[in-house]
Amino acid sequence: MAPITEQDVRELAAFKGRTAPVTSLYLDVDGRRHPNRKDHEARLARLLKRVQRSAPADDVARIEGHVRDVDRKRTNVRGLAMFSCAADGLWRTVELPVPVRDQVVVNHTPHVRQLESALDRYGSVGVLLADRQRARAYVFELGAPVAKSELLDELPRHEDDKGEYVRDQVSDKAAAAAHRHVKRAADLAFELFQRHEFAHLLVGAPEKVASDLEHVLHPYLRDRLAGRVRVAPGASDEEIRVAVFTTIEDVARRAQQQRVDRLRDAVGAGNGGVAGLKAVLAALDERRVDTLFVSDGFEAPGWRCASCGHLAAMGPRCGLCDSAMAKLDDVVEAAIEEALLQSCTVEMCADNADLDVAGRIGALLRF
Repeated sequence: MAPITEQDVRELAAFKGRTAPVTSLYLDVDGRRHPNRKDHEARLARLLKRVQRSAPADDVARIEGHVRDVDRKRTNVRGLAMFSCAADGLWRTVELPVPVRDQVVVNHTPHVRQLESALDRYGSVGVLLADRQRARAYVFELGAPVAKSELLDELPRHEDDKGEYVRDQVSDKAAAAAHRHVKRAADLAFELFQRHEFAHLLVGAPEKVASDLEHVLHPYLRDRLAGRVRVAPGASDEEIRVAVFTTIEDVARRAQQQRVDRLRDAVGAGNGGVAGLKAVLAALDERRVDTLFVSDGFEAPGWRCASCGHLAAMGPRCGLCDSAMAKLDDVVEAAIEEALLQSCTVEMCADNADLDVAGRIGALLRF
């Protein structure tokens, strides 16, 4: 299962259905929550019933066929995303190792919000686990391991019957060997980083080993240190995956809160940030947005100008060119698509009271 990238999401967001709309469907297929195959087929049927008048029949058939063929014994597949516009040659499916919520949208462009949210929350993370003899390095994409490397270094044995001088020599050799092992563990992580570049690094080790490791990491990796993960290098791959997934969620939540704090401060100072739907849409029109923040699940009706593409919360005439505007069921999704096309960072925020109070949408500005 090749992980989806930010570039993949941007390419999807740029697609426009010319002769027919795009049907986008997300389906939770996590066997831990939905062990009965008939359950997710029933939920799929309910989703498709909502759009039976607007979704082209060819697209519906494609989606139904793909869901039937999914191998749900693959335990790392927890969510499906499908995008279809048979009339204009689009068919893209994404298998995700992270949760999604059931959703269907029929629109002129793919509905990419949940993909963007998954990338924001889980991203690409390196993990280095070590004790005094063993080291394992992983790269996780969207919470699933995509690369792994490991090493084992034997320490000198302590021999009690050789006398104090010899025991001291063995102890010195053991300390030197432990230092070499820590350095080799750090090199192992950097070699993996060179093959599979990641945005953040987690370290899991006893306190003394972790401190030594962090001291000898390559500067590129020290810059990416995001925290500690509580799992031993001898744990099973599944135990490691669960521990890393939980830690990634905690790290992502803290990092996102720091960015929302920056937005709150900028809006409060009246410099560098805006909040509320009207102000954000205006900033997007002016191409001033650097980072767009949206509360997960926020939707609002709005308008798009058929002539210049201007997005607005109010219509029906365009405030820029005075042309007629088309009504949108959800202008927030259109704003996300526009932000992606402008190469903005998009932050989907779940249960963030600061953003909710500010109007559920905001933006840090480039100028």
